[in-house]
Amino acid sequence: MSQRTPTRVLVVDDEPDILELLHYNLTKEGYDVRTASDGIKAVAEAKEFLPNLILLDIMMPYQDGVETCRQLRLVPQLQNAYILFLTARAEEYSEVAAFEVGADDFIIKPIKPRALLSRIQALFRRNAGAQPADSPKTFVQDIIIDRESYTVTKAGLVINFPKKEFELLAFLSAHPNKVFTRDDLLHNIWGTDVYVLARTVDVHVRKVREKIGEGYITTVKGVGYKFDPAGQTD
Repeated sequence: MSQRTPTRVLVVDDEPDILELLHYNLTKEGYDVRTASDGIKAVAEAKEFLPNLILLDIMMPYQDGVETCRQLRLVPQLQNAYILFLTARAEEYSEVAAFEVGADDFIIKPIKPRALLSRIQALFRRNAGAQPADSPKTFVQDIIIDRESYTVTKAGLVINFPKKEFELLAFLSAHPNKVFTRDDLLHNIWGTDVYVLARTVDVHVRKVREKIGEGYITTVKGVGYKFDPAGQTD
């Protein structure tokens, strides 16, 4: 009987104590773990290792975590990897910046290993149950949204979508003309295990609009958002 391949985790932090702590606890839980001490090394290591999950500090020498995350999301093989930020900075702008470049979660230091492990398990559980039961593809005019391959094609060209942007588009397009509040979208896309700001939804909607066009996701003032298959502008 073949054994299941361990989940690969890349831990990126400039503090050796944190690298050692997380390496020990994640390895003990059965994860295949590698570490990097700055953003530049992290990008190089990630391209070789192809982790399923990246734990990424924000404040690091040479290249900070936000820029590192942006570069990681440009690597096609890492489009479906989870990126979870670890930071001592709790300011709102740090969180918004992290989600703007494709973060999946955001944890404030000091890190409690048991809480972190629970958060990681919650991320993977949500992904395992995220696929809808109906057709894996949605066709909207010249746009194809493929939930199996996590790809979006517009006019025959594949568009790069980080995981959360893709999940937001896929969810809204699967429920055309239905209005969802920001809280609805936070619950369905980010889940109840992750604390994120309502503004995170606005950031992701803006980025999706930039890629597919302004008209498909309509703002319902004072309520939330809906997907308009006709692609009409507001």
